[in-house]
Amino acid sequence: MISDTEVDTSLVDGTGIAEAVEKLRNRFGQAVSVNETIRKQHANITTWHPVQSPNAVFFPRSTDEVSEAVRICAEHNVPIIPFGAGTSLEGNVNAPFGGVSIDLSGMSEILAVNEEDMDCVVQAGVTRKQLNEYVKATGLFFPIDPGANATLGGMASTRASGTNAVRYGTMRENVLGLTVVMADGSIRKTGGRARKSAAGYDMTRLFVGAEGTLGVITELTVRLHGVPQAISSATCSFPDLLSACNAVISTIRFGLPIARIELLDEIQIRACNLHSKMSIPEQPTLFLEFHGTDAGVVEQVELFEEIAREWSGSDFGRALRPEDRSRLWQARHDVYWACLALRPGSKFIATDVCVPISRLGDCMVQTQKDILETGLVAPIVGHVGDGNFHVSVMADINDAGEMQRIDDFIGRLNLRAIEMEGTCTGEHGIGQGKRGFLLREHGDNVESMWAVKRALDPGNIMNPGKIFATTFLERLR
Repeated sequence: MISDTEVDTSLVDGTGIAEAVEKLRNRFGQAVSVNETIRKQHANITTWHPVQSPNAVFFPRSTDEVSEAVRICAEHNVPIIPFGAGTSLEGNVNAPFGGVSIDLSGMSEILAVNEEDMDCVVQAGVTRKQLNEYVKATGLFFPIDPGANATLGGMASTRASGTNAVRYGTMRENVLGLTVVMADGSIRKTGGRARKSAAGYDMTRLFVGAEGTLGVITELTVRLHGVPQAISSATCSFPDLLSACNAVISTIRFGLPIARIELLDEIQIRACNLHSKMSIPEQPTLFLEFHGTDAGVVEQVELFEEIAREWSGSDFGRALRPEDRSRLWQARHDVYWACLALRPGSKFIATDVCVPISRLGDCMVQTQKDILETGLVAPIVGHVGDGNFHVSVMADINDAGEMQRIDDFIGRLNLRAIEMEGTCTGEHGIGQGKRGFLLREHGDNVESMWAVKRALDPGNIMNPGKIFATTFLERLR
C-alpha cells in the first residue's frame, strides 16, 4: 500500500482560525457553535479513521449566509469543511487542519418541483427520503439510494449511487445543475434544467464528486423519474460466487432492464438471517427488483429465472407485496448492524472497489480467498449490476497486528481492482482513506486535477487534506 500517513500542516494558523471564528460568532450568533461535542459530531463519525474535529461548526440557512461565512474564512486562510449528514465512509468530513465545518442540514427547503419536466430544485440539506416523501403524490421519485438517508448535497459531493444505479444511474447522471459557493465566497450557478447541453465545459460534473474540495454546494437541480406501474422483488441463491456473478453478467448482456441487482456472499446472508430474522439459504444470493408494467415485470422475472438456472440458480423467492419488498430491502440496508453482530465489540471498516463487469467474478473470488487467507471476518455485498462491491471488515481496532493485516488487505484489494482496469472506489470516494491510490489509478492526470484545484481554490482552504496524497503534493513542490 502506498504510504500516506503524514499531513502538510502549513495551513494551520491558530491565530487566524481564532479571529475567523470570533467574526463568525459576532455575525451569526448561536448559528456558530464551538461546543466540543458538536465539533466531534462533525468530524469522522462513521469510519475507523481518527477523529479530527473542526474548531467551530456553522449552521447556515441560505446560500448568501454560506457566501458570507466563506468570505470570512478566506480572509483568514481558514479551512472549510462542507458537511451534510456525516455518512461518508473515507474520512471525507474530517478536519485535519482544524477550521470551520459548514453544516448544510438546516438548508432543507424544496424550492421547486416541475412535474411536467420531471425535475426539481432543492437546497443541499434536503435528504433523499424527504424529497421522495414530498413528491410522492406527483407519481415521481428520486431513485438514487445509497442506503443512508444522506443529503443531496453530500450525495452530489461524493458522486453517490447505490442499489438503483444499474437502471437509473448515479448522482453524475441525475444532477442537472448546481449553485456553488466558491473559495472566495462568490456564488456560481452551473448547468440548468435542459436535459442536455453542448455549451462549453461541463462545470456541473466538475463539482459532482469533488468532495467539497472546489466549493460548497448549496442548491441542486435534479432529475425525477416516474414511479413504475409495477414493482416486484426477488431472491435467488447460487452454489458459489462465480456462478452468481456469471448470472449477473448474462442478465446485463441480455438487456434485461433490471432496476436492482445486489449480491450478498454466504457470510453476509448468515448475518442478515440472524439480524433481520430471515431464512434465506446460506449461499451467495442475489437480491433483485424489477420495474415496469404489470405484464413487463412478469416477463422480466421469468426471463431472469431462465438465465439464473443456466448458472445453477435455485431457491427463487418473490416479494410482490410492498411490505415484503420493504422487508427485503431493509435487510439489505441493515448490513452494517447485521455485520457487527458477527463479531461483538468489533469496529466496522467499509471499503469498496468497482471493476468492469466481465472481471467481477474474478475480482470477487480472489478477494474472498484473500479474506480467508488473511483470517478476517469480512462479508461481501455488491451493486453488481455495475461491477461495484463492498467489503465490510469487522476489526479489533486495538489489535495493532490485526489492523496492519486489514490495511494490507485493503491495499491489495484496491490494487487488484486497478490492475483489472477498474477503480479503487466506486462510490465511497477518496477522502483521506484512499489518497495513496489516486496516483496509481490516474497517473499524470492527477496533476491536471491538482491544477483545477489550484485554479479554483488557490489558498487550498476547501476541505484540505482530501483526495490528494501528501506524497503527490511533495512531488509537485
